[in-house]
Amino acid sequence: MAAAVTSAVILRPSPLSPLPLPLPFPASIRVRVRVSATMATAVVPAVIVGGGRVGRMLQSLGGGGGDVLVGRGEAVPASPAGPIFVCTRNDDLDAVLDATPRSRWSDLVFFQNGMLEPWFESKGLGDADQVLAYFAVSKVGEPPVDGKTDTNPEGLTAAYGKWAQAVAARLHSGGLSCKVLEKEPFQKQMLEKLTWIAAFMLVGARHPGATVGVVEKDYRSEVSSLIAELASAAAAEKGIAFDEGVEERLCAYSRAVSHFPTAVKEFKWRNGWFYSLSEKALSQGKPDPCPLHTAWLKELKII
Repeated sequence: MAAAVTSAVILRPSPLSPLPLPLPFPASIRVRVRVSATMATAVVPAVIVGGGRVGRMLQSLGGGGGDVLVGRGEAVPASPAGPIFVCTRNDDLDAVLDATPRSRWSDLVFFQNGMLEPWFESKGLGDADQVLAYFAVSKVGEPPVDGKTDTNPEGLTAAYGKWAQAVAARLHSGGLSCKVLEKEPFQKQMLEKLTWIAAFMLVGARHPGATVGVVEKDYRSEVSSLIAELASAAAAEKGIAFDEGVEERLCAYSRAVSHFPTAVKEFKWRNGWFYSLSEKALSQGKPDPCPLHTAWLKELKII
């Protein structure tokens, strides 16, 4: 809520000026100024789907204990009213949607990595709420590591949608950063994160045992080339222009979470989206927009 504060400001002629204020103004003018002071937002109780690392961490920030934790295969309750945080693997999303009353679909908030837009469209979810979680939770019960980097010390985690403020309030209550974005800036940041996970996981897979920190430090030229290629393809497909410094931002994030292991996972949702751009272009007789990406997928026998 906003608290309204009314203050009075008295305007008088300057003693250095020989001229009085012109008529019809009186010698003193009382002006009322309305100032809004934003008060701290309380943490809203939520339904949390998924009892893994992220789900349990979000529950720990619930404060009043009003959250409902829903496990695998359980129905999502119709109440309490409020956000429904979906913290499952991407491949479980169909089951989560089936277990959620249709009247609550607009309350779903998706924390998954990867390209979710085609799935949203196929399910009629439109502009669903999403969170780009740049914090890292190494295992259940461990405190999260915030996604603050030397290029973005304010933090990278972002939320979009009607429950975005509720997400931000919950994360802020635990000392984590979170910004609330409109659709266009959110989509650009989502595509940057998709580029990060596709590029660093693929380069890391070429060098078994490499963490994202090792990829950034020892295989920078490889990952830089792949970032440039994937970012260009994503921008062309979505008709956007990334802000300058994509490579630096993504490498800085890798330094912040340098312990992350690398592996190409959830192909359909991550690298698979970029490969679908390659397939589409080739089927139309056009050059592959991601030739390096395609070559390395073949090298690792992923495609």
